[in-house]
Amino acid sequence: VVRVPVATEMDVRLQTPLSSATAKVEQRFEATTLVDIVMNKEIVIPAGTLVRGFVASVRPAGRMDRKGSITLSFDEMSIYGKHPPLRASVVNAMEGKMDEDTSRIGKGAAVGGILGGIMGGLKGALAGILIGAGGTIAATDGANAELPVGTILRIRLDQPLEITLR
Repeated sequence: VVRVPVATEMDVRLQTPLSSATAKVEQRFEATTLVDIVMNKEIVIPAGTLVRGFVASVRPAGRMDRKGSITLSFDEMSIYGKHPPLRASVVNAMEGKMDEDTSRIGKGAAVGGILGGIMGGLKGALAGILIGAGGTIAATDGANAELPVGTILRIRLDQPLEITLR
C-alpha cells in the first residue's frame, strides 16, 4: 500500500462538461489524470486514471448576483481494479486546448512537472474564471462558470490517498 500525502497536486482532464447554469448539486462527473504520479521511482497513479467527483454546490448567474459559480469535490479514484476514497479539491483550472509545445513535450515527457509547468502558465489559465476557497470556480465576467470537456483542473489532496498497487 502506497500512501500519497495530503497537498499532493495532480492535473486531471474533465470528461464531463459542467456549467453553473445547468449543473445540479450531487451531479456526478468524471476526469482522467494527465501524467503519471511517481513516488520513490515507481508510478503510483498512471496517466489516464479515472477520477470521479460530484458538484458540491452551484449558483447560476442571475440578475442580482451576475457571477455563476460551481464547487467540485473529488471523492473516488478507479485504479488497479479498486476504488479508493479520494478527498480532493480544485486549485486551478486551465484550458484544455493543446498548443504545439505542450503536445510535443507531452509526448516525450517522463516528468509530469514539465507538462504541468507549461499548462499552469499564464497562457494556460482558463479565461473568465477565478478559483476561490474550497475549490469554488466562479465566473468573473457576469456569466456562468463554464467548464467544457477537456478542461484541465489541478486538484490537491485534502487527505492522504491510500493505493494498493496491482
